[in-house]
Amino acid sequence: MGSTVCGICGILNYGNSSPTFDDSTLKRMSDVMAHRGPDDSGTFISPDHRMGFGFRRLAIVDLSPTGHQPMFSTDGSITLVFNGEIYNHLVLRKEFEAKGYHYRSRSDAESIICAYQEYGLDFVHKLLGMFALALWDERKRRLVLARDRIGIKPLYYTFSSGNVVFGSEIKSILQHPSVSREMNTEALEHYLTFLIPPAPMTMFKNIHKLEPGHRMIIEADGNVRKEQYWDPVPEG
Repeated sequence: MGSTVCGICGILNYGNSSPTFDDSTLKRMSDVMAHRGPDDSGTFISPDHRMGFGFRRLAIVDLSPTGHQPMFSTDGSITLVFNGEIYNHLVLRKEFEAKGYHYRSRSDAESIICAYQEYGLDFVHKLLGMFALALWDERKRRLVLARDRIGIKPLYYTFSSGNVVFGSEIKSILQHPSVSREMNTEALEHYLTFLIPPAPMTMFKNIHKLEPGHRMIIEADGNVRKEQYWDPVPEG
């Protein structure tokens, strides 16, 4: 795969605040990651203009246009952007097709959507691979961010002026005009000592890294919860 990988980004305007982003903001966030996805790009903006996704694609599993992202469920209620590879996607596909799900592509991203439809928030337990993903559920009005168990794929986020802004790279998040660039001095101390700031810290005070094996659920009303869905320490 080399250094070229897919890139995801997005904005959710939550609570009672007025929408504060436009198409050009989302485009800048996506374009600054063009090096991560030379094969394709895509965007999604919800009808109420409160949710937006951007995507830069490096085609790995499905090289055809049917693997385009953002990807949608058959009824259009679920939207996904995803960076990585799901190693057990063929096993999942067999399971879901037996349950009546109809696939429209060979993409592993489609198995993520089916897993969410079948298992709800527990869908992350079914995914084996390296991934960072963002999923928007229009019916439940919630955004789900998640990273793989050991954090191979990065995902950063910040809360700013009634928005959650996220992306595969910090420089994508910094394209949003309301995001602060204030330095995190505590993270700088860690960097000078250990050459890396520990998650969730980054070199920017208000920008955080989602930890490995974690998911974050952001409701459209502003309720946020972050959960660890996988623990590397075995039970017993």
